Amino acid sequence: MIDPVMLGRHLHDLRAGRGLALSALARAAGVSVSMLSAIERGEKTPTVVVLSRIADGLGLSLSRLLADLETDRVIVRRAAEQDHVAEPGGWHRTVLTPVVPGVNFEWIRTTLPPRCDAGRFPAYAPGSHEFVVVESGTLCLGVGEAEYELTAGDSLYFPADATHSYANRGDDPCVYHVAALIMRPRENRVTPAREL
Repeated sequence: MIDPVMLGRHLHDLRAGRGLALSALARAAGVSVSMLSAIERGEKTPTVVVLSRIADGLGLSLSRLLADLETDRVIVRRAAEQDHVAEPGGWHRTVLTPVVPGVNFEWIRTTLPPRCDAGRFPAYAPGSHEFVVVESGTLCLGVGEAEYELTAGDSLYFPADATHSYANRGDDPCVYHVAALIMRPRENRVTPAREL
């Protein structure tokens, strides 16, 4: 398990050793200054994607960034430690999985309010995969040029090396889970989240 305080100190030392201001690393990594600051203080445990971006910003591989920080093979992430992110457009996601060095896997629970479009997302590198299951409501999932309508209990797999999108065009909230094996961190969304 990676101790968030040790990780924060380690990141701070790496950043300071390179003579980078907090804002400079945040810009290079594509993360907010407030997020980076909270991680350095040990107040937030970053996702694999965020850690990969920080590693890129420091000019390191993720495995090199996390070398010597792993203290246990079993990692427990308590409910209170999960990252809850309120996105523009009113949708919400919770990262359920702990960060595991060298494993680019995330399990995310997302809630889309009625008539909410989460936007289009760029492709991951070849060899990436996403599994989606709908808990409640109706999800319109776009993969490339195709669109699939999924309702409660439906699931779908797609190779995540294609652009994809998530939208709720109904009048009820939609809750769905995404399990993603990602081969590299993804860039920002192609289009921002917006209301339909």
